[in-house]
Amino acid sequence: MRQAEIVVTDEDIVAGIEEFAKRANLSGEDFLKALKEGGVEPETMRDFSKVGIGWRELIRGKYLSRSRPTEADIDRALGRSDTGGVRVLLSEVIIPFTPENIEQVEALAEQISLLDSTDAFSQAASQYSATDTRTRGGQMDWIPISNLPEAIRPVILALSPGDITAPIALPNAVALFQMRGIQEIRGGSPRYSEIDYAVYNMAGGRSPETLARAATLATKVDACDDLYGVAKGQPATVLQREQRKPGEIPRDIALELAKLDEGEISTTLTGSNGQNLLFIMLCGRTNALSESATREDIAIALSQQRLSNYSNSELEQLRADSVIIER
Repeated sequence: MRQAEIVVTDEDIVAGIEEFAKRANLSGEDFLKALKEGGVEPETMRDFSKVGIGWRELIRGKYLSRSRPTEADIDRALGRSDTGGVRVLLSEVIIPFTPENIEQVEALAEQISLLDSTDAFSQAASQYSATDTRTRGGQMDWIPISNLPEAIRPVILALSPGDITAPIALPNAVALFQMRGIQEIRGGSPRYSEIDYAVYNMAGGRSPETLARAATLATKVDACDDLYGVAKGQPATVLQREQRKPGEIPRDIALELAKLDEGEISTTLTGSNGQNLLFIMLCGRTNALSESATREDIAIALSQQRLSNYSNSELEQLRADSVIIER
């Protein structure tokens, strides 16, 4: 950074600390006080902020012009051509809540949003998340950005690898996502005009007994039509079969559907204030040709991805050129 004559001013450092502190809904001054109470000196945070800002400016200065996507790149990412699209690799933490514990869950979610490593986020997912991905540290498979709810896409696209979203409020849960990777892909991102899904309400919430019943049911149904036989003789409200536009689906259900292929099942969510377990099954998706994200959103995401790649390459080159002595 010195060789590149990058100067990080005190004002830059203060602004960086303020930006970081906002994630905890604190002022910069209060954030430094909280760190000191936890045994971290304010000067450590200032050094941390200075290095981060300086390195970011170094990478931007060297590579920004090369990282800007062309109009053709954006068209491919939007799926407007037959040659490309965008998919993301995320980790998730989904924490259900009830009226009795909502304050504790919100406080926990705020703490998780401040984690600074993939390992720490993975541990939080294993400990607190209600999704099936908790057994692998919250790690999800690659998902086309167009599978995610429209309101969530700009939030995800604004992340750099390693970043964590602020807590995202769902009807009966709080969600957090960490970006692990973003890729341009050939073949275009699929877009859908309608999602067909079923929700079977199982009394008992997330009790071990109800979860066991849901696991048994999952082995017995292969398609959404099978659920009609399961619900036969029960009140009509027990089973809902919906065909909705993506923007009309409740956000919590839409997030679960984004992870599913046709015929797959989610048992993450609850309803009726935690009294029912929602057995959600994806019946099918209808393709459409509408845009999944704005051109600006895609341009920012592609540029950040490329800058991250340049940054990693620069670090690897520095390591290769260094003599490191461990004592």
